[in-house]
Amino acid sequence: MELLKPIQQYIEKLDVSSISEERKALLQPLIDYLNSKKEKDSAILLNFICTHNSRRSHFAQIWAQAMAAYYSLPNIECFSGGTETTSLFPMVATTLEATGFKISKEPKEENPLYKISFSETASPILGFSKTYDAASNPKTGFAAIMTCSQADAGCPFVAGSDKRISITYEDPKVSDGTPKQKETYLDRSQQIATELKYVFSKIDN
Repeated sequence: MELLKPIQQYIEKLDVSSISEERKALLQPLIDYLNSKKEKDSAILLNFICTHNSRRSHFAQIWAQAMAAYYSLPNIECFSGGTETTSLFPMVATTLEATGFKISKEPKEENPLYKISFSETASPILGFSKTYDAASNPKTGFAAIMTCSQADAGCPFVAGSDKRISITYEDPKVSDGTPKQKETYLDRSQQIATELKYVFSKIDN
């Protein structure tokens, strides 16, 4: 699957050597999970979970799906959800668009639907806020990846998951309404993209 050229170029420039050893240790359980599934030729389902499914979990879902395409890894489907429903924060879409994703938005006031494309040939990712156990998300045989400390603490058991992994990120929401908002969202997106590039680069061929 061919990625959109701006995304391909963006991923190529991501520097995985910038990741600390502490973060690498945090990422290792996900690498181990992916390799164990791949060894068994099993479908790989990843559900990234944050409290509101509005920022970090969407960044992680979208970058993970793009990385699977970048490394030509089949049978990987990425999802996201929250412990409650709000809406995808518009700055997330703006940030991804600045990176090269093609995005269209359905005209809906509450919890709008974003179609997020990383390839001319793949179906777009549908970005909207939902609970982790929503109808569009897997019910069994998936890894629950906790991307925020609040959901991590408040959701110790994720029904149906065969692995629960904690990889938390600072909420870019702290910058909302400040002059640093754009920079903060770009930085958080880049951090998540860089760490997922490292993870997917470690999957055995």
